[in-house]
Amino acid sequence: MSGWPELRSSRTVRVGSAPGTVITCGVTDTVIADVPVSVVFFYPHALDETRLAEGLSQALAAVPAFAGRLRTVGDTLEIVCDDSGVPLDTYDLDESLPKAIGRVTLPGSDFVDHVQGPEARQGGLPLLKIRLTHLSDGTSTLGCSFHHSVGDLASFMFLMRAWSAACEGTEPPAITLLTDPDAYTDAVLPAVDSGRPGFRLPTPEQAQRLGEEFAGAIRANRTVQVYFTDAEVARLREEVSASAGRRLSVNDVLCAHVTNVVRGLAGDVSEPRSIAMPVNVRRFLGIDEGVIGNLVSELFVTCPAGASTETIAGIIRDAVETFPTSHLNLRANRAFLESIGRSRLRECIPVGFDPDARTFTITNWSRFGIYGITFGGKQPAFFSPTSNLQLPWVSWIVEGFDNTGLLFTIAVPARLATVLRADAGRAALHRYRSADEELPELAREVRKLA
Repeated sequence: MSGWPELRSSRTVRVGSAPGTVITCGVTDTVIADVPVSVVFFYPHALDETRLAEGLSQALAAVPAFAGRLRTVGDTLEIVCDDSGVPLDTYDLDESLPKAIGRVTLPGSDFVDHVQGPEARQGGLPLLKIRLTHLSDGTSTLGCSFHHSVGDLASFMFLMRAWSAACEGTEPPAITLLTDPDAYTDAVLPAVDSGRPGFRLPTPEQAQRLGEEFAGAIRANRTVQVYFTDAEVARLREEVSASAGRRLSVNDVLCAHVTNVVRGLAGDVSEPRSIAMPVNVRRFLGIDEGVIGNLVSELFVTCPAGASTETIAGIIRDAVETFPTSHLNLRANRAFLESIGRSRLRECIPVGFDPDARTFTITNWSRFGIYGITFGGKQPAFFSPTSNLQLPWVSWIVEGFDNTGLLFTIAVPARLATVLRADAGRAALHRYRSADEELPELAREVRKLA
């Protein structure tokens, strides 16, 4: 093997029969359809590509949308479950697991074949792509990229659970596929929600500015990964809850701590700043976990200038506790669509994506069962989001090495990334870590981990 990935095999995985189901994409599906979601599972052993292909074929029978193709009919986006299939390419790479983890967030890190978002709307392109890489130390990476129109991470994880179950011979999860997501949610949504839509129509000047942000993202920004141990998170929660005089969740305090530290190190404390958090609405609306689709709304809060960690955490906790009435916005999104017309839906952008206002978008992927995705009898040693476009102030939270602690992945301007990785940045981020605390072995081997 050389220092570059070498293709071992390439195949397209199909079920072998097409249900022909047509899914009418809802408002949320359509707005975020241009965004691919790409992740990498790292396994401490060599995965069997033939067994993976066989298992994926079985899993796609339960979730056929991932093997389908998009089409645009007038102003409506549809998914045709035609069993066109999922590309699965296998590579060899002369690299160790720690080195691979250390560069997974770099654009073009070659562990994922990213699906093509906007181009897929016209049909003919995959909605899921898989890349298996065998590393030289006997380990493997499993890179997955899926088209956001099919569903959210919860939906993808049900596909992964079905895939794992097929390979391991265990009981597959119960899955429900929606053919009309908007009609389905209409029956379970409260009559009145927050009234604030979760996306906006930028002015021509704003659209130009955002286009420039996209064009320069790879040069201007870097992705930093910060690992917090279980003991560190527990201490953070205890101390911030005590300062706030109320019980706060891990998500409350971790989001508040990281945003507060990052803003402080960036010298950005003199203006109010906002945080947007996508929220899985299934539990709020009594929807079964196995329903496939983009069943997400968002929490959006604005924190005063110079707010302390406990103040920010309290604002987030208040928003979570009042979410169905103060932040749920699925009806508001539809009302906004009616006001502008469906033909302009592709021009819209999420309110949380606002680089000029330095709005943090924080997506919490913990407790989705990521480390339960076993292949060959073993769970992942590590998991990470990745992207071919590093947009600033976008971040994710997920469990860390061997399902311990939490990993906070955040894209920031390049100079700020350097500050975060330096001694002062690390000291501020890890002020709740005990000096004698030992990190997991794999975490100690990964370079550039903050």
